[in-house]
Amino acid sequence: MFDEVSPRYDVINDVLTVGNDRLWRVATTKAIAPRKGMRVLDLAAGTGTSSAAIARHGAHVVAADFSEGMLDEGRRRHADNDLIEFVFADATNLPFEDDSFDAATISYGLRNVDDPKRALAEMARVVKPGGRIVIAEFSTPPSPLVRAPYQFYGRHVLPRIAGAINRGAAEAYRYLNESIEQWPDQNELARWMREAGLERVAYRNLTFGIVALHRGFVPAAKAKPASSKSKSKSASPPKPASKSKPESPPKPAAAKPKGAKE
Repeated sequence: MFDEVSPRYDVINDVLTVGNDRLWRVATTKAIAPRKGMRVLDLAAGTGTSSAAIARHGAHVVAADFSEGMLDEGRRRHADNDLIEFVFADATNLPFEDDSFDAATISYGLRNVDDPKRALAEMARVVKPGGRIVIAEFSTPPSPLVRAPYQFYGRHVLPRIAGAINRGAAEAYRYLNESIEQWPDQNELARWMREAGLERVAYRNLTFGIVALHRGFVPAAKAKPASSKSKSKSASPPKPASKSKPESPPKPAAAKPKGAKE
């Protein structure tokens, strides 16, 4: 589905969000706070638009996605950018070592993952202690004055506009809208992040809550599995017993003189 819309994916998003996607990208990049020397994982990176925004600050970005069509389009567009590396990856089973990134982010892709809680745990695994995880995702507008027209737009207007731009996109964006409506609200996603072991979890609404920007930090000291703790205990050499003075041999009893009474 995503392979089919990859050539005009960014154009469609620009039109459907009335340009707000650019403002959301700026906010997301600021939340990541990339800088030269950092290694950032950009999950569900698609054609690399968000990755390029991060790389402009000097960070090396691994743009990961499960759509080969999106990745191919991204490699073509950013062929001259040495700071972006495109990698095929399953968000629930990332092909990266523990603590191999300074930060990780995912924009508008977590709700499309089969097991989003597992994806959050994987992101926490590959980010170094103290590193941050930033999630930008469509969410639930708190005000019913915004929520009702937003739902109408998503159900009836969005697929038609997408289909007019790209014939194959109507069904894809109909599915995307359904996934948005079924997605948990801001507080629930924050709870999932805490369950994944992140701390200082917080979020802020963008454009009346149509999008929510979540951020959490990997603890400075990651908890070790119980098995490794027990191994470390057994691996410690036993302490040598404290030396004590050898007991003095018993003195022989004095011989009694002959004829002495008992």
